Amino acid sequence: MEAPAALRARSAANRIEVRQFAGAVVYQPHFEVPMRVAHITDQHFGRVTSAATQHAARALVNEARPDLVVITGDFVAHGLNYLDQLGEVLGGIDAPVYGVLGNHDHWCGADEVRRALARAGVEVLDNAHTMVEVRGQRLQLVGLDDAYTGHADRDKALRGLRRDLPSLGLSHIAEEADALWAAGVPLVLSGHTHAGQVTLARMHELTLGKVVGHRYIHGLYGCRRGERQEGAVYVGAGVGAAVMPLRLGERARREITLFELGTAPGTFDEHHTEQPPHPGRDPSARTRAKRAAQVVKKRQKREKQR
Repeated sequence: MEAPAALRARSAANRIEVRQFAGAVVYQPHFEVPMRVAHITDQHFGRVTSAATQHAARALVNEARPDLVVITGDFVAHGLNYLDQLGEVLGGIDAPVYGVLGNHDHWCGADEVRRALARAGVEVLDNAHTMVEVRGQRLQLVGLDDAYTGHADRDKALRGLRRDLPSLGLSHIAEEADALWAAGVPLVLSGHTHAGQVTLARMHELTLGKVVGHRYIHGLYGCRRGERQEGAVYVGAGVGAAVMPLRLGERARREITLFELGTAPGTFDEHHTEQPPHPGRDPSARTRAKRAAQVVKKRQKREKQR
Protein backbone atom coordinates (compact mmCIF):
# COMPACT_ATOMS: atom_id res chain seq x y z
CA MET A 1 0.00 0.00 0.00
CA GLU A 2 3.02 2.34 -0.20
CA ALA A 3 2.87 5.15 -2.73
CA PRO A 4 4.33 3.99 -6.08
CA ALA A 5 7.94 4.97 -6.75
CA ALA A 6 6.87 7.40 -9.49
CA LEU A 7 4.60 9.17 -7.04
CA ARG A 8 7.33 9.45 -4.42
CA ALA A 9 9.85 10.78 -6.94
CA ARG A 10 7.50 13.40 -8.34
CA SER A 11 6.42 14.31 -4.81
CA ALA A 12 10.00 14.99 -3.73
CA ALA A 13 10.73 17.02 -6.86
CA ASN A 14 7.76 19.30 -6.29
CA ARG A 15 7.87 19.34 -2.49
CA ILE A 16 4.38 17.92 -2.27
CA GLU A 17 3.98 15.06 0.17
CA VAL A 18 1.86 12.00 -0.66
CA ARG A 19 0.49 10.53 2.56
CA GLN A 20 -1.55 7.34 2.79
CA PHE A 21 -3.93 6.10 5.46
CA ALA A 22 -6.39 3.27 5.93
CA GLY A 23 -10.07 3.93 6.51
CA ALA A 24 -12.15 3.21 9.58
CA VAL A 25 -12.80 -0.45 10.42
CA VAL A 26 -16.55 0.04 9.96
CA TYR A 27 -15.94 0.40 6.20
CA GLN A 28 -14.58 -3.14 5.86
CA PRO A 29 -17.89 -5.05 5.62
CA HIS A 30 -18.98 -2.72 2.80
CA PHE A 31 -15.93 -2.92 0.53
CA GLU A 32 -14.71 -6.20 -0.93
CA VAL A 33 -12.20 -4.15 -2.92
CA PRO A 34 -10.77 -1.04 -1.17
CA MET A 35 -11.98 2.28 -2.48
CA ARG A 36 -9.17 4.81 -2.90
CA VAL A 37 -10.10 8.41 -2.10
CA ALA A 38 -7.67 11.24 -2.83
CA HIS A 39 -8.03 14.28 -0.59
CA ILE A 40 -6.89 17.79 -1.56
CA THR A 41 -7.55 20.96 0.37
CA ASP A 42 -6.77 24.68 0.43
CA GLN A 43 -5.52 25.00 -3.13
CA HIS A 44 -5.89 28.80 -3.01
CA PHE A 45 -5.66 29.45 -6.74
CA GLY A 46 -3.99 32.86 -6.96
CA ARG A 47 -0.66 34.58 -7.33
CA VAL A 48 0.80 33.23 -4.05
CA THR A 49 0.54 29.60 -5.23
CA SER A 50 2.19 28.96 -8.58
CA ALA A 51 0.49 27.25 -11.50
CA ALA A 52 3.37 24.75 -11.47
CA THR A 53 2.45 23.71 -7.93
CA GLN A 54 -1.22 23.28 -8.86
CA HIS A 55 -0.32 21.18 -11.91
CA ALA A 56 2.11 19.07 -9.88
CA ALA A 57 -0.59 18.33 -7.32
CA ARG A 58 -3.00 17.30 -10.07
CA ALA A 59 -0.35 15.04 -11.63
CA LEU A 60 0.21 13.30 -8.30
CA VAL A 61 -3.52 12.77 -7.89
CA ASN A 62 -3.89 11.31 -11.37
CA GLU A 63 -0.86 9.04 -10.96
CA ALA A 64 -2.39 7.64 -7.76
CA ARG A 65 -5.43 6.53 -9.83
CA PRO A 66 -8.03 7.21 -7.12
CA ASP A 67 -11.63 6.08 -7.45
CA LEU A 68 -12.75 9.57 -6.47
CA VAL A 69 -11.25 12.89 -5.41
CA VAL A 70 -12.55 15.17 -2.66
CA ILE A 71 -11.53 18.79 -2.08
CA THR A 72 -12.34 20.48 1.23
CA GLY A 73 -12.52 24.15 0.40
CA ASP A 74 -10.60 27.36 -0.10
CA PHE A 75 -10.33 26.93 -3.86
CA VAL A 76 -9.38 30.61 -4.22
CA ALA A 77 -7.18 32.97 -2.23
CA HIS A 78 -8.05 36.70 -2.38
CA GLY A 79 -10.03 37.13 -5.56
CA LEU A 80 -11.61 35.58 -8.63
CA ASN A 81 -8.89 36.35 -11.17
CA TYR A 82 -7.64 32.77 -11.31
CA LEU A 83 -10.88 30.91 -11.95
CA ASP A 84 -9.76 29.95 -15.47
CA GLN A 85 -6.65 28.33 -13.99
CA LEU A 86 -8.81 26.59 -11.40
CA GLY A 87 -11.04 25.20 -14.13
CA GLU A 88 -8.13 24.06 -16.29
CA VAL A 89 -6.42 22.22 -13.41
CA LEU A 90 -9.46 20.63 -11.82
CA GLY A 91 -11.02 19.79 -15.16
CA GLY A 92 -7.99 17.60 -15.86
CA ILE A 93 -8.47 15.27 -12.90
CA ASP A 94 -9.12 11.73 -14.12
CA ALA A 95 -11.72 10.78 -11.53
CA PRO A 96 -15.05 12.08 -10.22
CA VAL A 97 -14.44 15.17 -8.04
CA TYR A 98 -16.57 16.40 -5.14
CA GLY A 99 -15.99 19.40 -2.91
CA VAL A 100 -17.19 21.81 -0.26
CA LEU A 101 -16.51 25.53 0.04
CA GLY A 102 -14.23 27.27 2.54
CA ASN A 103 -14.10 30.73 4.07
CA HIS A 104 -11.99 32.25 1.28
CA ASP A 105 -14.52 31.04 -1.28
CA HIS A 106 -17.28 32.89 0.56
CA TRP A 107 -15.12 35.99 1.04
CA CYS A 108 -14.27 36.15 -2.67
CA GLY A 109 -17.66 35.17 -4.09
CA ALA A 110 -19.22 31.78 -3.42
CA ASP A 111 -21.60 31.87 -6.39
CA GLU A 112 -18.79 32.60 -8.86
CA VAL A 113 -16.63 29.85 -7.35
CA ARG A 114 -19.50 27.37 -7.55
CA ARG A 115 -20.07 28.18 -11.23
CA ALA A 116 -16.37 27.75 -12.03
CA LEU A 117 -16.34 24.41 -10.21
CA ALA A 118 -19.44 23.24 -12.07
CA ARG A 119 -17.78 24.08 -15.40
CA ALA A 120 -14.76 22.01 -14.32
CA GLY A 121 -16.99 19.05 -13.49
CA VAL A 122 -16.68 19.36 -9.71
CA GLU A 123 -19.86 18.58 -7.76
CA VAL A 124 -20.17 20.93 -4.78
CA LEU A 125 -22.01 19.56 -1.75
CA ASP A 126 -23.63 22.56 -0.08
CA ASN A 127 -24.98 21.03 3.13
CA ALA A 128 -25.97 17.94 1.19
CA HIS A 129 -25.06 14.33 0.66
CA THR A 130 -24.83 12.21 -2.45
CA MET A 131 -24.27 8.57 -3.35
CA VAL A 132 -21.12 7.44 -5.16
CA GLU A 133 -20.88 3.96 -6.67
CA VAL A 134 -17.56 2.35 -7.60
CA ARG A 135 -17.38 -1.27 -8.82
CA GLY A 136 -20.86 -1.83 -7.44
CA GLN A 137 -19.83 -0.54 -3.99
CA ARG A 138 -21.67 2.46 -2.61
CA LEU A 139 -20.42 5.34 -0.47
CA GLN A 140 -22.36 8.32 0.82
CA LEU A 141 -20.49 11.64 0.70
CA VAL A 142 -21.72 14.19 3.24
CA GLY A 143 -20.65 17.78 2.56
CA LEU A 144 -20.93 20.73 4.94
CA ASP A 145 -20.71 24.28 3.69
CA ASP A 146 -18.14 26.46 5.47
CA ALA A 147 -18.63 26.66 9.24
CA TYR A 148 -16.09 29.46 9.72
CA THR A 149 -18.35 31.95 7.93
CA GLY A 150 -21.53 30.49 9.42
CA HIS A 151 -22.77 28.60 6.35
CA ALA A 152 -22.72 25.05 7.72
CA ASP A 153 -26.13 23.39 8.20
CA ARG A 154 -25.51 19.95 9.62
CA ASP A 155 -29.18 18.95 9.92
CA LYS A 156 -29.78 19.72 6.25
CA ALA A 157 -26.66 17.84 5.17
CA LEU A 158 -27.61 14.72 7.13
CA ARG A 159 -31.30 14.65 6.24
CA GLY A 160 -32.10 11.27 4.68
CA LEU A 161 -28.64 9.79 5.27
CA ARG A 162 -28.80 6.00 5.41
CA ARG A 163 -27.24 4.32 8.44
CA ASP A 164 -26.93 0.97 6.64
CA LEU A 165 -24.46 2.37 4.08
CA PRO A 166 -20.94 3.74 4.65
CA SER A 167 -20.43 7.50 4.76
CA LEU A 168 -17.51 9.90 4.39
CA GLY A 169 -17.75 13.49 5.60
CA LEU A 170 -16.29 16.66 4.04
CA SER A 171 -15.96 19.90 6.00
CA HIS A 172 -13.53 22.77 5.60
CA ILE A 173 -13.50 23.19 9.39
CA ALA A 174 -12.42 20.04 11.22
CA GLU A 175 -14.26 20.81 14.46
CA GLU A 176 -17.53 19.94 12.71
CA ALA A 177 -16.41 16.30 12.73
CA ASP A 178 -17.50 15.54 16.30
CA ALA A 179 -21.18 15.98 15.50
CA LEU A 180 -20.87 14.09 12.21
CA TRP A 181 -19.43 11.09 14.08
CA ALA A 182 -22.50 11.02 16.30
CA ALA A 183 -24.65 10.95 13.16
CA GLY A 184 -22.90 7.83 11.86
CA VAL A 185 -20.16 9.36 9.69
CA PRO A 186 -16.98 7.58 10.87
CA LEU A 187 -14.37 9.56 8.93
CA VAL A 188 -14.31 13.28 8.09
CA LEU A 189 -11.79 15.05 5.84
CA SER A 190 -11.06 18.74 6.31
CA GLY A 191 -8.55 21.56 5.88
CA HIS A 192 -8.37 25.29 6.70
CA THR A 193 -5.28 25.34 8.94
CA HIS A 194 -2.50 24.72 6.36
CA ALA A 195 -0.92 22.78 9.25
CA GLY A 196 0.18 26.20 10.50
CA GLN A 197 2.67 26.35 7.57
CA VAL A 198 5.46 26.35 10.19
CA THR A 199 5.70 23.19 12.30
CA LEU A 200 9.21 23.68 13.67
CA ALA A 201 9.39 23.73 17.49
CA ARG A 202 5.64 22.91 17.48
CA MET A 203 4.83 26.45 16.41
CA HIS A 204 1.66 25.24 14.70
CA GLU A 205 0.32 23.86 17.98
CA LEU A 206 1.05 27.13 19.78
CA THR A 207 -0.50 29.44 17.20
CA LEU A 208 -3.43 27.35 15.99
CA GLY A 209 -4.08 25.46 19.21
CA LYS A 210 -3.49 27.80 22.12
CA VAL A 211 -3.97 31.14 20.33
CA VAL A 212 -6.66 30.41 17.73
CA GLY A 213 -8.32 27.57 19.65
CA HIS A 214 -8.43 24.72 17.11
CA ARG A 215 -8.82 21.21 18.47
CA TYR A 216 -7.54 19.69 15.24
CA ILE A 217 -4.51 21.25 13.55
CA HIS A 218 -2.97 18.75 11.14
CA GLY A 219 -3.16 15.05 10.50
CA LEU A 220 -5.25 12.26 11.94
CA TYR A 221 -7.27 12.53 15.15
CA GLY A 222 -9.89 10.37 16.82
CA CYS A 223 -10.47 6.65 16.46
CA ARG A 224 -10.86 4.49 13.36
CA ARG A 225 -11.19 1.21 15.24
CA GLY A 226 -14.41 1.70 17.22
CA GLU A 227 -18.13 1.58 16.64
CA ARG A 228 -20.16 4.12 14.70
CA GLN A 229 -20.56 6.50 17.63
CA GLU A 230 -16.81 7.08 17.41
CA GLY A 231 -14.88 8.49 14.49
CA ALA A 232 -11.78 10.10 13.09
CA VAL A 233 -10.95 13.34 11.31
CA TYR A 234 -8.06 14.18 9.01
CA VAL A 235 -6.87 17.79 8.63
CA GLY A 236 -4.91 18.26 5.42
CA ALA A 237 -1.92 20.60 5.21
CA GLY A 238 -3.16 21.90 1.87
CA VAL A 239 -1.62 22.54 -1.52
CA GLY A 240 -1.66 26.34 -1.65
CA ALA A 241 -1.28 29.34 0.60
CA ALA A 242 -3.26 32.53 1.04
CA VAL A 243 -0.66 34.99 2.36
CA MET A 244 2.87 33.66 1.85
CA PRO A 245 4.17 30.35 0.46
CA LEU A 246 6.42 29.73 3.45
CA ARG A 247 6.43 26.08 4.58
CA LEU A 248 8.82 24.94 7.31
CA GLY A 249 8.86 21.54 8.99
CA GLU A 250 8.02 18.04 7.84
CA ARG A 251 4.35 18.23 8.84
CA ALA A 252 3.90 21.57 7.07
CA ARG A 253 4.74 20.30 3.58
CA ARG A 254 2.15 20.71 0.86
CA GLU A 255 0.28 17.46 0.56
CA ILE A 256 -2.28 15.26 -1.04
CA THR A 257 -3.62 12.37 1.01
CA LEU A 258 -4.83 8.95 -0.07
CA PHE A 259 -7.36 7.01 1.99
CA GLU A 260 -7.91 3.31 1.38
CA LEU A 261 -11.51 2.74 2.51
CA GLY A 262 -12.08 -0.90 3.31
CA THR A 263 -8.47 -1.46 4.40
CA ALA A 264 -7.91 -1.93 8.14
CA PRO A 265 -5.61 0.38 10.11
CA GLY A 266 -2.30 -1.40 10.60
CA THR A 267 -2.37 -3.12 7.20
CA PHE A 268 0.42 -0.87 5.90
CA ASP A 269 2.77 1.77 7.28
CA GLU A 270 1.05 5.14 7.67
CA HIS A 271 2.60 8.57 8.07
CA HIS A 272 1.40 8.71 11.68
CA THR A 273 -1.28 7.21 13.91
CA GLU A 274 -4.22 8.95 15.52
CA GLN A 275 -3.32 11.86 17.79
CA PRO A 276 -5.21 13.22 20.81
CA PRO A 277 -7.05 16.48 20.12
CA HIS A 278 -5.98 19.79 21.58
CA PRO A 279 -8.18 21.41 24.26
CA GLY A 280 -9.58 23.95 21.80
CA ARG A 281 -12.39 26.39 22.38
CA ASP A 282 -15.53 27.29 20.47
CA PRO A 283 -15.74 30.73 18.85
CA SER A 284 -17.87 33.16 20.83
CA ALA A 285 -21.20 34.47 19.54
CA ARG A 286 -19.48 37.81 18.93
CA THR A 287 -16.76 36.15 16.86
CA ARG A 288 -19.29 34.20 14.80
CA ALA A 289 -21.30 37.34 14.11
CA LYS A 290 -18.15 39.21 13.10
CA ARG A 291 -17.18 36.46 10.65
CA ALA A 292 -20.64 36.43 9.07
CA ALA A 293 -20.60 40.21 8.76
CA GLN A 294 -17.24 40.01 7.01
CA VAL A 295 -18.79 37.96 4.20
CA VAL A 296 -21.53 40.54 3.72
CA LYS A 297 -19.05 43.43 3.77
CA LYS A 298 -16.85 41.81 1.15
CA ARG A 299 -19.85 41.05 -1.08
CA GLN A 300 -21.03 44.65 -0.87
CA LYS A 301 -17.54 45.84 -1.79
CA ARG A 302 -17.50 43.57 -4.85
CA GLU A 303 -20.91 44.80 -5.95
CA LYS A 304 -19.82 48.43 -5.63
CA GLN A 305 -16.73 47.78 -7.77
CA ARG A 306 -18.75 46.27 -10.63
